[in-house]
Amino acid sequence: MSPRRRAALLLAVPVTAAVALLSLPLLGLLARTPWSRLPALLGTSEVGDALALSIGCATLGALIAGALGLPLAAWLAGGCSRIRSVVRVLVLLPMVLPPVVAGVALLLAWGRGGLVGAPLERWTGVTLPFTTGGVVVAAAYVALPFFVLAAEAGLRSFDRRYAGAAATLGAGPWRTFRVVTLPMIAPSLQAGLVVAWARALGEFGATITFAGNLAGETRTLPLAVFAALESDPDAAIALSLLLVVVSASLLFLLRGRWLPQRVEEGR
Repeated sequence: MSPRRRAALLLAVPVTAAVALLSLPLLGLLARTPWSRLPALLGTSEVGDALALSIGCATLGALIAGALGLPLAAWLAGGCSRIRSVVRVLVLLPMVLPPVVAGVALLLAWGRGGLVGAPLERWTGVTLPFTTGGVVVAAAYVALPFFVLAAEAGLRSFDRRYAGAAATLGAGPWRTFRVVTLPMIAPSLQAGLVVAWARALGEFGATITFAGNLAGETRTLPLAVFAALESDPDAAIALSLLLVVVSASLLFLLRGRWLPQRVEEGR
């Protein structure tokens, strides 16, 4: 047996185990899906409300992440300093925090007795916890790091000689950024927005802790799955399948960002 064939056989064992680890849960979901009842389970008004709320809040959360994240990513990509390192840790923190901890932190910041929530309610009468606005804030909080990382990666890979050429032609910094930089990093920004949207769509822990699980107001699709597990397991399976389909569709749309180019060209 040749060394290459021996290495391939040795590699086959962990590869097969990894594929099984990833695929078996999906196969279990497909095997237990009540296909005959699927239209009825997904056609209820409760599912429609949860789907509309999820899409709306995820979209607003992703847009907020984009609006706040692009200037932040541009600043982070602009150099290396101690303060930038500290801010980058803050950016990455929501990605590694347990979701429930993120929800508790949001409550302590934006709740009625929170650091910002108390004066906000006192001055404006606005409260965020256990409201649709709270769902949007939780979605933006968990989505922001994903957009910032994608945008910063695009900005760091941008060839600044193009910006220099625009400057020599008389374009100011803002015009250069708007006309030259933004179009060239657009694929990274688009990927960041889609991933941020997907992360916001799937958020559970921070949402249920900060915004609650109120039908028609804060119950998103992941929370609807959680609620259905106790009362109607078939409905929980159907909703889970719906989320899997949405997530897989997003990965398909982003395949050009993570699939090697030569594979795409070889098809």
